[in-house]
Amino acid sequence: MRTFAKIGLIASLALGLGGCMSLGQDGRSMLPEETSLAYFPEHTQTQNLLHQLPGPQRQVAIAVYGFSDQTGQFRPTNSGQTLSRAVTQGAGSILAKALQDAGNRQWFTVVERERLDNLLKERQIIGEMRRRYLGEEQIDPNALPALLFAGVLLEGGIVGYDTNTVTGGAGAAFLGIGARTEYRQDTVTVYLRAVSVRTGEVLTNVQASKTIASQAIGASAYRFVAFRELLEAEWGITSNEPDQVALQQAIEKAVYGLVLEGVDLGLWRFADMESTEALMSTYRAERDGIYDARDVQEAVQRAGSLTALTVVETEDDEDEGS
Repeated sequence: MRTFAKIGLIASLALGLGGCMSLGQDGRSMLPEETSLAYFPEHTQTQNLLHQLPGPQRQVAIAVYGFSDQTGQFRPTNSGQTLSRAVTQGAGSILAKALQDAGNRQWFTVVERERLDNLLKERQIIGEMRRRYLGEEQIDPNALPALLFAGVLLEGGIVGYDTNTVTGGAGAAFLGIGARTEYRQDTVTVYLRAVSVRTGEVLTNVQASKTIASQAIGASAYRFVAFRELLEAEWGITSNEPDQVALQQAIEKAVYGLVLEGVDLGLWRFADMESTEALMSTYRAERDGIYDARDVQEAVQRAGSLTALTVVETEDDEDEGS
């Protein structure tokens, strides 16, 4: 009977550990799901910064031919390195999306250049089909207008992926019962520069970095519960910040810095410069290492509110005048 009772106790402990592991603080399952539904990812903090940027005086036509991985690093594993790259190779697509997010598509007109050969082939097919079936010797410009051209070219890439920049951990055990935690931090860095198509001059350069945190928590029990009867139990969970999301945030932060650095240098302007003085002051302070990201986000929200208020007041004045 005692053996059955002990077996039941061990089973209860195992079920309890499984129950603790299956539900997180928000009530969601922390165990890997066998199946899941596709979803739209939540907006990142830097994406919200881009959306909240006040509108420009005029849009800037911009082109990106490529935003490549220049680190030359492969993904590290416990047994060495593999041929898989350490960071995503789709940074150009992330950059194009970040440019469109700036000011809710108000800041930049992004023209396609990364797959320009595909675009030109498709336009050739359209022209050939219209000549063959419609008899057009000269292509109707209303059916196939000229391509947009950009005034600013964006260059740069992912220049750094540093692993284990911070590592650490702690643990304790007493009478065979213990707990431990481990921590690791990586860093990804991107550079972004704007080049004038007209003169070839490098207008501005910005740099942004994002840390990638990984944490592991575990507990174990190892003790004799009776003569020649040993109880062993383990529990653990590891949380890894996705590399792609971290790179996305670094690129979005670089685009945010590109907009404000261009305003600071007089390359382009906000539609209402007076209401964005606080935003520019906060950006300069963060760039110079005085303020942190929270102060910047508050300044962006205040600038967006002031700009919206100015637009409403202007509309009210126009209504009264009419």
